[in-house]
Amino acid sequence: MAVEIKVPSVGESISEGTISRWLKKDGEAVRADEPLLEVETEKATTEVSAPEAGTLRITVPEGKTVSIGAVVGRIEPGKAEGRTESTGRKDGPASRPAKAKTDGTAAPPRPATPPQPKPQAEIKAAPLAAEEILMSPSARHLVQAKGVDVRQLTGTGPSGRITKEDVLGYLEHQGTEEAPAPPLAPEAKPREPVAPPSPPPPATAERKAEAPIPLRETRQRLSSIRLRIAERLVAAQHTAAILTTFNEADLSAVMTLRDRYKEVFRQKHGVNLGFMSFFVRASIEALRAFPVANAWIDGSDAVYHHEFNIGVAVSTEKGLIVPVLRNAEQLSFADIEKRIAELAQKAREGKITVDDLQGGTFTITNGGVFGSLLSTPILNPPQSAILGMHAIQRRPVAIHDQVVIRPMMYLALSYDHRLIDGREAVQFLVRIKECIEDPERMLLAI
Repeated sequence: MAVEIKVPSVGESISEGTISRWLKKDGEAVRADEPLLEVETEKATTEVSAPEAGTLRITVPEGKTVSIGAVVGRIEPGKAEGRTESTGRKDGPASRPAKAKTDGTAAPPRPATPPQPKPQAEIKAAPLAAEEILMSPSARHLVQAKGVDVRQLTGTGPSGRITKEDVLGYLEHQGTEEAPAPPLAPEAKPREPVAPPSPPPPATAERKAEAPIPLRETRQRLSSIRLRIAERLVAAQHTAAILTTFNEADLSAVMTLRDRYKEVFRQKHGVNLGFMSFFVRASIEALRAFPVANAWIDGSDAVYHHEFNIGVAVSTEKGLIVPVLRNAEQLSFADIEKRIAELAQKAREGKITVDDLQGGTFTITNGGVFGSLLSTPILNPPQSAILGMHAIQRRPVAIHDQVVIRPMMYLALSYDHRLIDGREAVQFLVRIKECIEDPERMLLAI
């Protein structure tokens, strides 16, 4: 009996997903627990594995958006049908040698019957109905407005989807077809010869410039993750009173500490000592001093969190996602570095889970890895504050009335002014600056 393949639940707030890729082909034999397809939701991409061994039958193609729990295929019992290499026919009696007679004499081999060609009517597939043809929403609207027969169109989108450009190209082609020549007029009486009309004047540069120049472009559907990112960032701009304050930190002490212990740290813990662990610990110290930055607004209430769940922004091919370090106050420097490396690897391989992305109370983003010198980060709703790190730049600063060259980093704190006042935001950022410029403060909790 066939077993259905359903889209699994990946979170309470997620109701649908898009089949981004089938990892196996229709009719292919699969093993139990073997990955079959990838389902992309607004938060992460999830692999769906085979519930048992058998033959895969795909019922929903790539690119389709389906509801959670929807059936997208089935596993039929048994293996995929075998085929001979030479003829492509199924293995059968014709491919086995003839049996010997009972009197001891070998029977002459029975000639194999050549395959009979099927009638042409059987080979042709039934045409799809208009409503069964894959079309983008804009293409469907244009087809209905122009009264185009969709069966005359050829789709160039994913899985043969008809796009708006396909419809426009068809309409343009129809408009350029030559109209039939008008019937000849009855023969008139001969007239006096007249001079031929003068040729039209050559087109001027201005007339040439008026002709529309076709644009070269590629249209690509936004992924579910990209759409969700856009939705959340726009919502943050419309619902929160976002303000950003800046400061700068001298990283001399942190860099000296790293250079002194980085090799011993790597040998003992199996991971490199990076800058992010220092900023995570510094953020925790600042959040302890100013709990309002670890809170958010829920209706008419301010919700204060007692855990420090620090989100660390990670850039992937599909967009920016924010895995969360849960209970980061309980993690050592080594634990923070290991967890960040693990989450970043999962994110880039598309194996991040919804649980890895939920529950953050404060976010850190590091635009400095891409060379950003200064930026104003946007809040990660419903959080009320986000810390922006930037590129380390050696530049002159005044210390004890002397100009010296130091590795400096600009820091930015964006915050929701509905909940956090400017005084608290500035002091929060000063606290982080103090911890970075004097790392021993974090060890002594002073």
